[in-house]
Amino acid sequence: MKYVVFGPAFAGLLFFTTAFLPMGAVMADTSIRPFTIHISDEDIADLKSRLARSRLPDELSGTEWSYGTNTSYLAELLSYWQHEFDWRAQEAQLNRFDQFVTEIDGLDIHFIHQRSPHPNATPLLITHGWPGSIVEFHKIIEPLTHPELHGGDVNDAFHVVAPSLPGFAFSQKPSAPGYNPEKMAHILAALMQRLGYEKYGAQGGDWGGIINRIVAARYPDNVIGLHSNFVLANPPSDADVRAATPAADLARREQRQAFMANETAYQQIQGSKPQTLGVGLNDSPAGLAAWIVEKFHGWSDLPSGDPEEKFTKDEMLTNISVYWFTQSITSSARIYFENRAVPMTEPLGFVTVPTAGAIFPKEIYLTPRLWAEQSYNIVRWTEMPQGGHFAALEEPELLLTDIRAFFRQLPQ
Repeated sequence: MKYVVFGPAFAGLLFFTTAFLPMGAVMADTSIRPFTIHISDEDIADLKSRLARSRLPDELSGTEWSYGTNTSYLAELLSYWQHEFDWRAQEAQLNRFDQFVTEIDGLDIHFIHQRSPHPNATPLLITHGWPGSIVEFHKIIEPLTHPELHGGDVNDAFHVVAPSLPGFAFSQKPSAPGYNPEKMAHILAALMQRLGYEKYGAQGGDWGGIINRIVAARYPDNVIGLHSNFVLANPPSDADVRAATPAADLARREQRQAFMANETAYQQIQGSKPQTLGVGLNDSPAGLAAWIVEKFHGWSDLPSGDPEEKFTKDEMLTNISVYWFTQSITSSARIYFENRAVPMTEPLGFVTVPTAGAIFPKEIYLTPRLWAEQSYNIVRWTEMPQGGHFAALEEPELLLTDIRAFFRQLPQ
């Protein structure tokens, strides 16, 4: 399978070490190479052939999504994937963004680097999670880099850096254990340094929120602000603080916990046996689609329960196709295992970097603000009127407005 096209490196984007190396030593390749997504015709044909041979299970009448992915909806989605979905059109849409790869920690790390034309733009690292990818950000990258064309002001401009996490999508898969969120955080910080950004903001959700929190904690002199739509914090150790937590905040948290009681089986499997799970999902596009679309359904704010209230088939299938074509469902799932198996090198501690929480009501976990304030330097807290886990894709305008407002309020 081939999905990488390299061209000559752009002038000014190559970084080489100038130090003399001992005889026999291999100089690290720190070049930044242009990248274009290109899936072969053979891989596309193979996908369609597998979809044509899908064998779906039976379904109990009237159960909808309560037992898992609704088989009737899945059959409709798979038919669309086989007969109507245009990967080449979606590939072209992704390729409108400037993309690169560079080697960090022995891995080729893929990233979008979309610079704004405005010279005073703020560098912004935006980080995805699972089962997301850079596809999640396709609605917000251009408004971030060209705000004046999307209801913003030139002073709201950002240079966007959106990496594919190690083992996800177009980034190289680790061949050895140990790539926990902390190690990924160091890789992303190294990427921003290699791009020449000494000061930058960070934004993310899901694992992206967790990883960016570590970036902010470990590199507080570099991160000017942390914007998160996935704010996690443990209950405060201080009994008085716990007692002062508003009852409404506790009720919302408990409500989401009750909902998630039947939503965490995937964490247990991916956190303990990702390789076993990966055999099926890497071999069957129907299985992969069922595994991922169930998350779009279960973790989003869908009044009628239809995923297409907030996402088009093309959006969901582009994200799923990225996992399929890069065969990264197994390597991406290992982050859950590594998070359990590899401890942090030191306690995370209080995040001193100014932090904003964008709180969407159907997020999978909700943290009371008072609890968050014990772990982060909270300077902005926005309770969103609607939305769920995939904020950049589901409620891009709400997320954009909050990102702009947060960075605008920070000292320049």
